[in-house]
Amino acid sequence: MRGHQLSVVVVQHPEADLTPFLSELNRSGVETTTVRVKGRRYVAEIREISRLLRKVRPDVLHTHGYRCDILHGWHARRRGLATVSTLHGSSRMGGLSHLFEWIQLRALRRFDGVIAVSKPLERKLLELKITENRLHFVPNAWTPPEDPVGRLGSRDRLGLHNIDGPTLGWVGRLIPVKGCDVFLDSLRYIKDLRWTAVIVGDGPERDSLQQRVEQEGLSRRVRFLGSIPNAARYFAAFDLQVLSSRSEGTPMVLLEAMGARVPIIATSVGGVPDMLQDGEDGWIVTPESPTSLAEALRCALSSPADRSRRAQNAQAKATSIYSREHWMQLHEEVYRAAMDNVTRRVSGKR
Repeated sequence: MRGHQLSVVVVQHPEADLTPFLSELNRSGVETTTVRVKGRRYVAEIREISRLLRKVRPDVLHTHGYRCDILHGWHARRRGLATVSTLHGSSRMGGLSHLFEWIQLRALRRFDGVIAVSKPLERKLLELKITENRLHFVPNAWTPPEDPVGRLGSRDRLGLHNIDGPTLGWVGRLIPVKGCDVFLDSLRYIKDLRWTAVIVGDGPERDSLQQRVEQEGLSRRVRFLGSIPNAARYFAAFDLQVLSSRSEGTPMVLLEAMGARVPIIATSVGGVPDMLQDGEDGWIVTPESPTSLAEALRCALSSPADRSRRAQNAQAKATSIYSREHWMQLHEEVYRAAMDNVTRRVSGKR
């Protein structure tokens, strides 16, 4: 752990199963604590996190997500801790989520360090008056799976051993911002080609998306596999990976596909244009445009050699630019800067 002591606190719903995530942390020697909170029992959650902070006495509290940013940053600062948050992007879920994200962005002005995972997010935070000495650009990192599965094994695991034609992979939460509907709409424009589409992931839109597929007469060509733990292990099963999001930060699924040398078609949102160059290491298309996506799919499916070239270039980029070691070094620099900001705050020089 590069000489640092790490303690991870996971706030989860009592019925959620985070065993794969927690097991990997524990294998790495990271101390983990689970706080099970049902619904909006915010006061109980604040008390429990406050108790843990008194027990652990960390130098830095690093939070992720609007709930933790809003509920726990303030009382960590009262204890003299350096507070750091990572902004991954907006869920665009609307309703209360929109309100909470609005509150979060304003709460971040009081954090000692704020990490943006993409350049557009960094620009947004600057506009919201997050000062430059507290704002840091740190893109996500790619860590190779410990036990990646080869093509034949992956296709067998995903039930794809007997399909006809190339496999189009789509991996993510089935929520509006991820744009699975855009991907499914694009498929009706390439019905004349041979392919099978595989949707890995789950979420509140699943039923409506499946109905959409049935209405288009594509039920035999589109498979919904649900959530699969450590799905990146099986990316070798895909001939193409599609990201059709309406908004993103630095999407992990893109880094995983790059690392697995899977050719990528992605929308030009968030940090995606910083990660891939159209024509060199992927296909970049207009967001919310099924026709643009279909055109890229037709182009990619017609040229296996071009797919291989772009995938090889993307893998080289993932290995060199988005390495875990570089990511950890950048976080160490953020933590030191945040602790310096606490010192200035306490001394009245901030």
